Parts: sequence; structure tokens; C-alpha cells
Amino acid sequence: MLELYTKTIAEAIGVKIWQVENCLKLFEDGATIPFISRYRKERTGGLDEVTIAEIRHLSETFDQLHKRKATILQTIEQTGSLTDDLKQKIDKCVDSKELEDLYLPYRPKRRTKATIAKEAGLEPLADRMFSMAAYDPLKEAARYLSDKVPSVEDALQGARDIIAERVSETASFRDTLRGRFAQRCICSKPTKKADSPEAAKYRAYFNVKEPLQKIPPHRLLALLRAEDEGYVNISLDVDPTRCVNQLFYDFTHSGRRPSESLREQLLEAFDDAFKRLLEPSITNDVIKTAKARADVESIKIFSENLRQLLMASPLGQKNVLAIDPGFRTGCKVVCLDRQGNLLHHEAIFPHPPVNEKVKSIQALSALVSKYEIEAIAIGNGTASRETEDFIRRVPLPQGVRVFTVSEDGASIYSASEIAREEFPDKDVTVRGAVSIGRRLMDPLAELVKIDPKSLGVGQYQHDVDQGLLREALDETVESCVNSVGVNLNTSSSYLLSYVSGIGPSLAGNIVEYRTKHGPYASRQDLLAVPRFGTKAFEQSAGFLRIQDATNPLDNSAVHPESYHIVDRMASDLGVSVAALIGNHELCSRIEASRYVDDNAGLPTINDIISELCKVGRDPRAEAQEFEFCHDIKTIEDLVAGMELPGIVTNITAFGAFVDIGIKQNGLIHISQMGVKGLTDPTKVLKLHQKIKVAVVNVDLERDRIGLKLIK
Repeated sequence: MLELYTKTIAEAIGVKIWQVENCLKLFEDGATIPFISRYRKERTGGLDEVTIAEIRHLSETFDQLHKRKATILQTIEQTGSLTDDLKQKIDKCVDSKELEDLYLPYRPKRRTKATIAKEAGLEPLADRMFSMAAYDPLKEAARYLSDKVPSVEDALQGARDIIAERVSETASFRDTLRGRFAQRCICSKPTKKADSPEAAKYRAYFNVKEPLQKIPPHRLLALLRAEDEGYVNISLDVDPTRCVNQLFYDFTHSGRRPSESLREQLLEAFDDAFKRLLEPSITNDVIKTAKARADVESIKIFSENLRQLLMASPLGQKNVLAIDPGFRTGCKVVCLDRQGNLLHHEAIFPHPPVNEKVKSIQALSALVSKYEIEAIAIGNGTASRETEDFIRRVPLPQGVRVFTVSEDGASIYSASEIAREEFPDKDVTVRGAVSIGRRLMDPLAELVKIDPKSLGVGQYQHDVDQGLLREALDETVESCVNSVGVNLNTSSSYLLSYVSGIGPSLAGNIVEYRTKHGPYASRQDLLAVPRFGTKAFEQSAGFLRIQDATNPLDNSAVHPESYHIVDRMASDLGVSVAALIGNHELCSRIEASRYVDDNAGLPTINDIISELCKVGRDPRAEAQEFEFCHDIKTIEDLVAGMELPGIVTNITAFGAFVDIGIKQNGLIHISQMGVKGLTDPTKVLKLHQKIKVAVVNVDLERDRIGLKLIK
């Protein structure tokens, strides 16, 4: 059975069977996706994280399928209906829908028209009609009259009910219709509720007719939401007559020809089976399948947006003054040291209604001087633009840079248990300002504390499969954390918990041990942490960094299991390991093939050499300052043709939303990105990318701004 699933996974993903087998064995041994993709390339043939994650997901899906098979086989066997042929079909099944179709005739069901007819003794009549042995059904039906079946028509009706249920439960018929339905258009019609004011947002989905295979994921999810909220009814534009004729043709194609009277009875049963049982069921199945595809595409976009957000450029360790802007309640100001520790907080009121501009300038100037501020972070929420304009009028020391920082999710963090643990005696406004400042210093380290669904980078995130979404987002966070690496002596337990092989419990133990015993001097010190065993060390060590460690490799992505290889490389070159690190000339002289053995193949050796050349380098680019156009304050200031700077705030399947410095974000539709036939906006734009746009149109009534990408 495992061989069948392994082969199916390999075919579905397009990899070799041995690659799947090795991945599954590594998972069984407790290896994580980041560890496998980074340190076991020889075992997987160099598969990337996405492919390895897909293998794991499909493996878990087949595990569930296998358990379902066992339950189904046991249930059918208890009824005495399990044949060798049926068991073989179930054993070979690798599709959940096919499996459920096979099980459908044997599944315990509520009392139906067919069961009532069977109780009346009409199943033998149905059998003869279904096998086309009843040449004269009226004459046959007369033999089954009783107190429960007072007339011939009652007998025929009961037989048709049994046949209809039998047809609806035939796997081949269901498969035929599923293929037909999938090629049709999905249609919507507004309900009475569509006249309500709340329905306005769904008006574009009131009379939809689009091929189910081609409808964009975001439109399908929006359509299904509109149906769920009662504003539209959804159907597929199938032709009942054609469908019934197709089923009946398939039923009789073996050469058996029913008499005219039997044909009429059978056609009526097939028609009833289609309209009453098959059409609703198959429609639901096909739309559910289409939604599953839309879920996957939307989750891919969400995951990619999250990756870009987490991998946003960090400013690094600087003294930061962060501001959470506001009008009536003032601007919350905090000062952070280079490790992100809170040094000071207060509120200033430079905006209406208080308008203490001079006092606010004096306060900020004093804070910048006292805490040797090197950068200022301004949240991009309410009063952000006004606060940025105000800050740029404050006389700042040369070199102090000003940044606008996304506030998405900051309020969620401020009220979270994590924030209360970090700042138990501070209110939510102070916590929010701290989060803004820390996001500038290291977006990844701060954003891992917030539920990704609260970061404003999803597309219909509440409509997609929540389990699949959580799995994908967790994998994305884990991937980002491990690709950057984590400072073992400064990182929070929240960041450490995403390191390969660690998790929340061990992360807490690591921080507790660090607090009690002081900074870690080497990676080997981790083995002294309670419950931190050799497997956790194997999985995590390569992703943890220790600056100024005794062994410089402890601040690299070289795994401790390969330190002896680097020692040999350095020895062969006649230099120390420290002298080899970062020396491109020396690294270029290393002959990779000399160090290949049974435990380390050429991919691993090349990775080691590459890491030695750039050890300690953060893969993320450095944060850059950005300014909006000073002349544009509101949507009323916009005119078609204007060219403006902007920042990409969200990417969807149909385009990208851009902050141009006013309350409303503009939309660059995918057709306005300058690439003909573009289907994936992420191929052109990245989250938080600084770009230049042109205004295409302005809809003041609906507060909508159409943009075109310039560069």
C-alpha cells in the first residue's frame, strides 16, 4: 500500500520515487522541512522546501485516506457485502471522491423512498427492471400488489425509486457526470435579500456566468461568500436532458435493448435519479473541488505575501524612536536601544485639536539627543502622513533617518498575551509603538509574534480551508526564520520557537537557561539545556548563530556535523578556519571534489564553500528611506495622469494595492503592470516594494483609485 501512495505522490509532484521515499524516511526520523532542504540534499536530490512540504502534505493526506479505507472496509464487511473485487478496488483507490463513490451504496443512510419501497417487497421487481428482464413491466408489477402496494402504479413507482437510488450510487455514473459538470459554467442569481443595502458589495456577483475551470480564484471565493450570506443562489448550467440521455446510453450500450414500455419506466427512473439525487450532489462535489483549487491558489498568494513581509529589509541594531500617530489622543512615542529594549515612553500632541507643535518639537529634539537616536519609525495608520510631515520639520542630527512602518497587526500584538508578558505594566498604546519600532529594526523577529492572518496580506483568508491555511503559513514562517538564522543570545522565545526542531517548550528552556547561566559561548552549550537532546541539536544547530563565538563557524550556516570538513579545508590551505571565513580568494582555491565522502556529497560541500565566502551576511536587503509626494494629501488631490511614488501593501490574484500616502490605497490591476498575458502579479511586484505609479482613474463616489505601474 505504501508503494502505491509513494508512486502516486511522485507522479503528482513530478519527482522520482526514491526522492519521495527518502523524504518520508527523514520525516519518520523526526527531520524538519528546513533541515531536509538545507542539510540533506544528497538524500532528496536537492528538492526545495516547497516540494518537500508538498510531499509531506500528500503523505498526511494518504495517511488519512488509508485510515478511511480501513473504516469503510470494516463497515462493508459487517453488512456481509464485501467481495474480493470490491476490496481490491478500495485497496487500489488513491482518490477520496472515488473511494466515497465506491462506499456510497453500502453507507448507512436515513430512511429514503428506496428503503420504503424495499420494505414493501419491491426490490425483486426493481432488480428485474434494472437487469432489463421485465419485458412487460406493468404485467410484472401486478404480481407485487399488497396492502402496502395497492396499485400497479404504486409498484412501478417503488421500483423506480429503488432504481433511481441505485443509479445515483453507481460510481461510473457519478464519475461521468463529475467530468461533464466540471466543464460547465457557474451561474448566480440574486435572491430577495439582494435588495438590501448590505448587498451592495456583492452587486458584481448577482448575475455571473463563467466557466468553472476558468473563473479566477478570488471571484469564486467572493461568489461563494455571497451565496453563504444569502445574497445569491449558485448553480451550474448543465442540460438535464443531455445528462440523463448520456447516463441511459452508458447503461444500455452493452447491446441490451429494453422494450418500449420498460424503456419509459427506466428513463423516468434515471430522470428522477438525476434531478433529485445526482444533480445536487455532483454540483456540490464539483464546486467544492473548484473551491479547493481556489483555496490552494489563494493560500499560495497569502504565503508569498507573508514571506515577503517577513523577509522585509531590516534596519538592524540601531537606537530607534518609534511613533504610533494619532490626532485626538496624541502620538505615542517610545525610545528603544539597539537590542529593542524600551528606554522611555511619552505622548506628544502636534496635531489638532491640541496643536502643541512647538512643545512636541522640543520634546522630540530632547529625546533624539538623550537617547542618541539613529532612526525614527512612524506607523502608517491614522495621522501617519501628518506626523511624517511634522517630523521632517524637526531639526534632526545628520544621519538620522525617517521610515514609515506598516501597523498591520500591531493592535493585535498590543492586546496579546505575548505583549502582556513583555510589558506587563504598560498599556496597549505603548506596546503598539514598541512593536512599530522593533519592526523597523527586524521585521521578522517582531512579526512572528503576530497571527499571520492579522497582518493584512491575505486574500479571502477567512473563506479558505483554515487547516490548510494554518499549515501553509506556519511553514512559511518557519522557512523565513530558518533561512535568515537566529541569534541564540538575543532572540526571544517566540522567534526561537520557529527554529527547526525546537518549538515553544524548548525555546522557553533555551531562554531560561540563557537568563540563568549567561550568553551561550558555543552551539555545544545547547546540550546542557534541559530536554534539549541530540535530535533537537541535529535539527536546530545549523540555524542558530552565536556572534563572537570561540569557534567562528558557530556564527555561520555550516552545520556542526560538517565542522571537520572545514577544518580539513583550512588545513589543506595552510590557514586557520578564522582566516578562511570571508576570504573569497582562499575559498576559490578549494577543490570541492576532494572533500566528498559517503556522508557529504558535492551539494553539501558546495553549500559549505558558499557559506564560508559570505558567512554572517543577512540575506535580506538593508532598509531604505521613502517619501510620498508632498502635494498629495487626499483623494480629491488626484488627477488622471499624475505620477507618484508608492509602496505595495498587498498583492492579490487580480492586482496589487499601493499606498500613495493618502487614506485610500490605489489598485494596480494585473492588466496595468506592463506585462502582456501576466497571470501572477508576484512575478512583477513584491510586498513593500517602493515603486512609481501613474493615476489612471479616480472614483470619488466609491473611494477607488486606479493605478498603472511605471517602474
